[in-house]
Amino acid sequence: MVEKSELTVADAEKGQAPGHDAERRRRVRRGIVATLVGGTFWGLNGTVSKWLMDAYAIDPLWLVCLRELTACWLFLAAAAATSRGREQLRGVWRSPRDLLAILGVSLGAILFSQVAYLEAIDWTNSATATIMQSLGMVLVLGYVCVKMRRRPRRREALGVVLALTGTYLVATGGNPGQLSLPPQGLFWGLACAGAAACLSILPAAPMAKWGNFTVNGLAFLLSGAILAVVYRPWEHMPALDGVAVAVLAACVVVGTFGAYALYLQGVKDAGSMRASLLGTIEPVTATIATVVWLGTAFSPAEIVGFGLIIAMVYLTA
Repeated sequence: MVEKSELTVADAEKGQAPGHDAERRRRVRRGIVATLVGGTFWGLNGTVSKWLMDAYAIDPLWLVCLRELTACWLFLAAAAATSRGREQLRGVWRSPRDLLAILGVSLGAILFSQVAYLEAIDWTNSATATIMQSLGMVLVLGYVCVKMRRRPRRREALGVVLALTGTYLVATGGNPGQLSLPPQGLFWGLACAGAAACLSILPAAPMAKWGNFTVNGLAFLLSGAILAVVYRPWEHMPALDGVAVAVLAACVVVGTFGAYALYLQGVKDAGSMRASLLGTIEPVTATIATVVWLGTAFSPAEIVGFGLIIAMVYLTA
């Protein structure tokens, strides 16, 4: 969720004196654990969301509204918990230009990614949606090559070929005469990839200036408020019991805020490259959870396709 070229604490400390090595290693270990746990939370959250939508007939847009309008306060509270964060929260309101940039993040990244991901899960399953979301790295690669006016490197070009082949296998199940996914599922899966690319690119500059929690908190709040005005979630209230309410709370606290907070800490401590590679635990977790919990079966061609897309992440990261 963070720009891959962003300088991290682990990256910056590589040139420090030997006396800092022990502290750097400790931070890297902490970052590795945070990234793995955050990615696992993300993967499980997709499977839990699919179960909620199926079991309680919850509309994906209603779920997006709930997650954004509740998780935003957790992000803002985390920002306000430190003196630096409080300064950023006060300062951003004095910069109309940066507020406009955060509005762009809320619409082009947060809202787009939340809606596309949950719609893709609703039409397919959490494993397929999460794997398709990983294709966003190909789009990010294209953006970087255009911006830096360079050609893709050999391993990057191979990653693109693997991504296209993997998408073909997931979409068709290896049979070119038919779609293994419903057309809506394929559309929203590809939209997930576009949204993931936007989420990696658009927030980078605002977060570098105002911090992760401040930008995410305001972006979630603006996105949820705009969607609520358009969608009117109070007119689409599902029938929920105590179990559903508890699971929804876990989705917000653990699957949204917790996953973001831990992954961003992992990027800061372990380095962006290591975190992006460790982040592939998300589609792996989503696939395992989908098979074990929901009993979803995948064809051999789809499993091969999943593997090719994950290999693409390693080659292009």
